Amino acid sequence: MFIYKLGRRYMLRTSIAMRASQFAQLPPPTGRVVFYGDSITEGGLWDEWFPQVRPVNRGIGGNTVDDLRARLDTAIDAPAAVFLLIGTNDLGLGQTPRQVAENLRELVAEIRERAPHAPLFVQSVMPRRAKFAERIRELNSVIVEIAAQADAVYIDLWPALADANGVLRREFTRDGLHLSGAGYAAWTEVLQPRIAALRLER
Repeated sequence: MFIYKLGRRYMLRTSIAMRASQFAQLPPPTGRVVFYGDSITEGGLWDEWFPQVRPVNRGIGGNTVDDLRARLDTAIDAPAAVFLLIGTNDLGLGQTPRQVAENLRELVAEIRERAPHAPLFVQSVMPRRAKFAERIRELNSVIVEIAAQADAVYIDLWPALADANGVLRREFTRDGLHLSGAGYAAWTEVLQPRIAALRLER
């Protein structure tokens, strides 16, 4: 079991490095709708869910808020809009909601500085297993304020994804964290009005 866990960690680190190294070789996606986050973002087939806006996926599995701050140069450069989702891995690594919020406040400020006029959508951390529910609620209550202070739009995903106990709905996941196709469908339904309202240059 120990060797198996080491193997999984090695594979995850390799996957993260490979994806990040590709982003470093590519020009940042100027004029595009950027989806920015961790594995939950990475798993989204955004160009198929929202083909009308030609989105670009800058999600990397395992990423934390600090990871996103470290790779801003490869993701944010005059975007048409930014959809940000991050924070669940930070909580999973033992950070408190307050610690995550402080780092996220800086990330959002840096994105706003780089893209002062682009629509910025800061999404709530999604529900996961029950033991995380209270901490995620606490973090999301601060994310609302962070978004408002940055002139960003806060998108609350909990009504669409959480059950009555604050747990990711069983029909939307296989592991209690990542989304199934049904989960992505529920998420994109929440995002659709925001996407439709974007006025993008063709």
